Amino acid sequence: MHRYLRFVVLFLVGIFLWSCNSDYVYQEFVDISDAKWAYSDSISFAFDVPDTNSVYNLYIEIDHSEEFQYQNLYVHIHTTFPQGEKLTEQVSLQLSDKGFWVGNCRKGWCKARIMIQSDAYFDQKGIHQFVVEQFTRQNPVNGVQSIGFLIEDTNQSR
Repeated sequence: MHRYLRFVVLFLVGIFLWSCNSDYVYQEFVDISDAKWAYSDSISFAFDVPDTNSVYNLYIEIDHSEEFQYQNLYVHIHTTFPQGEKLTEQVSLQLSDKGFWVGNCRKGWCKARIMIQSDAYFDQKGIHQFVVEQFTRQNPVNGVQSIGFLIEDTNQSR
């Protein structure tokens, strides 16, 4: 009976861990030296789009200090498409809501995963480049330890 119970527990733990697994088809994180993000320190990510029918959610993940002075962080996101077209968008990344950090905080640092676009699709196959550039009034902005870019497959088609 003891072996059976042990097998059931291990099986349930395995199912739990499998169900928590995400469908991220791309995720990359870049550390920022001394947690000081300067205008000149743009961060580049590249994703190869194999299928123009898939639908994705796009996220930016920010690791920041609990002492971060602002409730949001402005960035420019520059997208370069495979055929050379470029698009730039200004995005406000909300890090705090009503005085509370939106991310998970531990040991003085918070990790916030922020959706920047839902139900996105790509019209062109090939390498898409995303450049994230800090766009606050302060240069450098202090307290940003790393930036991540994640692309989640929604398992839907357009």
